[in-house]
Amino acid sequence: MKSLNGSELAGYIKANQDHLVRILRAKKIQPKLVIIRDSENPVIAKYVQLKQRYGEDIGIEVVDYLTEDVEKAIREVNEDKSVHAVIVQLPLRDRRDATELVNLISPEKDVDGLGEKAEYDSATATAINWLLAGYNVDLEKEKIALVGYGKLVGRPLAEMWRNSGYDVRVFRHEDDLNELRDYSVIVSATGVPHLIKTEMVKPGAIVVDAGTASEDGILVGDVSDEVRKRADLEAITPRVGGVGPLTVTALFEHVIGAANKLSR
Repeated sequence: MKSLNGSELAGYIKANQDHLVRILRAKKIQPKLVIIRDSENPVIAKYVQLKQRYGEDIGIEVVDYLTEDVEKAIREVNEDKSVHAVIVQLPLRDRRDATELVNLISPEKDVDGLGEKAEYDSATATAINWLLAGYNVDLEKEKIALVGYGKLVGRPLAEMWRNSGYDVRVFRHEDDLNELRDYSVIVSATGVPHLIKTEMVKPGAIVVDAGTASEDGILVGDVSDEVRKRADLEAITPRVGGVGPLTVTALFEHVIGAANKLSR
């Protein structure tokens, strides 16, 4: 069984990004990303720190903007010409506000690709595409099941793949997931721990776990451990180092693109 190792692919792309940032800085352009959040939750803070560390590695300035007034912060950085990229670190304390707020981000700075008019694709959806392409999975030949239809992953990925003409069906987590046995590629992004059981997955399938949830303080995915123990699968993401590392890499690819475009 093949491991879909996103960390390995991210390393190659990161090296090229370092080169691209050096070129920008030689032109006196300092790429800058602002991350806006309203929570001091340690899990959220950890995600922000990972992005700050990645930015530092390749020469991109990453500002952690913790505030009570997310709307005001977005409007402020939209007008700041030194800022090339903006993301709102989700979840917000009031989740009802999320859609309205991400739509306030200037489309040319919306590098997470979550706003309705964003000029960039969803970073996570891009990462999943990169991961499968990097391991030579030809989606044109596959029957694809996408579990979850959320704003961050499922919805943008479904749109991306349908626009490419792929055979994809969307399942909600409450649907009959035993029907997943009819599909050769399964991508799950619901945030429901251990949702995908081994009896739902046929031999030879390719499984991508893009779900994230906290269980007793530990980050877990959608796919149960029993699935990962199977030797009869074609490929599966590891518990750590699958989609996550590539999502950060895709985000910074968009930051570099935004810095290049907005500095012309």
